[in-house]
Amino acid sequence: MKSIRQALPWTIRIGVSILFLLSAVAKLYPTPYFALTTFEVKQLVPMGFSDSLAAYFSRILIGVEFSLGILLLLPYYLKRVIVPATGLMLLVFIAHLGLEIYSGGNHGNCGCFGSLLPMTPLQAIIKNIISVGLLGVLYAIIKTEDRKQVLPIVNVVLASILLVFMLGMKKESSIAKAHNSRKTEVADTLAKVNSDTLKAVPEKSSDVLIPIPNPGPQKKLSGFSDIFPSIDEGKKILCFFAPTCPDCKETFKALTKLKKNNKDFPEIQIIFMDEAPEEIPPFFKSTGAGDDYPYYIMDIRYFWKRLGDDGDISRSTPGVLYLWNGNVQKFYYGTEDKKFNAKEFKKILAKE
Repeated sequence: MKSIRQALPWTIRIGVSILFLLSAVAKLYPTPYFALTTFEVKQLVPMGFSDSLAAYFSRILIGVEFSLGILLLLPYYLKRVIVPATGLMLLVFIAHLGLEIYSGGNHGNCGCFGSLLPMTPLQAIIKNIISVGLLGVLYAIIKTEDRKQVLPIVNVVLASILLVFMLGMKKESSIAKAHNSRKTEVADTLAKVNSDTLKAVPEKSSDVLIPIPNPGPQKKLSGFSDIFPSIDEGKKILCFFAPTCPDCKETFKALTKLKKNNKDFPEIQIIFMDEAPEEIPPFFKSTGAGDDYPYYIMDIRYFWKRLGDDGDISRSTPGVLYLWNGNVQKFYYGTEDKKFNAKEFKKILAKE
């Protein structure tokens, strides 16, 4: 019994420490800049943070999580500072998650473990309540402080925050710059070819009946002509992909298959997230498509915003936007109920 009492404090310290370290590391998965930016756009900005404030807050928050995970294993002001600070942070998370459930319901990923371990807000609240209970037990059984030194605590906190800032720095991609210009030129060329083809249709005569194509809805601005100048002319498919996303590859395979079987299939244009631009050539190769599709590589932060242009930040990749003269006809996104459906999309095109 005595050995259990002696082992219990360290068991709790190690357990909660692992929880905090895992939470911090998961928020940097699969790459720090991608994970941090996604966390900011999808979690912090909707709470009212500006872009610049969200960038600082996210890095400081994760740095503090790192430091608390480390400090729980060190003997500096454990009872007076570290355990209460850890419990207070968990209580703030519980309050925030409770408000999230109250205002929006218990759905989606709360972001506690990033995209590595998706959790609903309710699951996260239960996890945090258990952790607070364990910290309460730990606080009760700790008798005295081991070492009353502030400097080691300050050093660990500052070093952890600095580490997250360094990991989260954006790496410029020369590949993105090289392909954006070339592929936009391809889009302009295709637009000109399509326009010339329409002009070449012979006029109606008394001997030949030429079917008049459906002109479609009145033209409007889709908001993407700054990337693809011809996007609002006729039928277009705009895809939102991440180069390393398996679901994006499967969606693009389905689209290219439909395109091969339909000579009048709408032109496909792609916006790639600037996650790993060097993986774009393998992306095309693995999907069995040529690399002559017009594409543009966009910064992660703006990618998420353009994907949810109408304010719907819940949208995720793969995204497939079907436009006709700039009018949205269908928008598929994510991997759940709104995901791309090849059979349904084929029927939509057939009706038109």
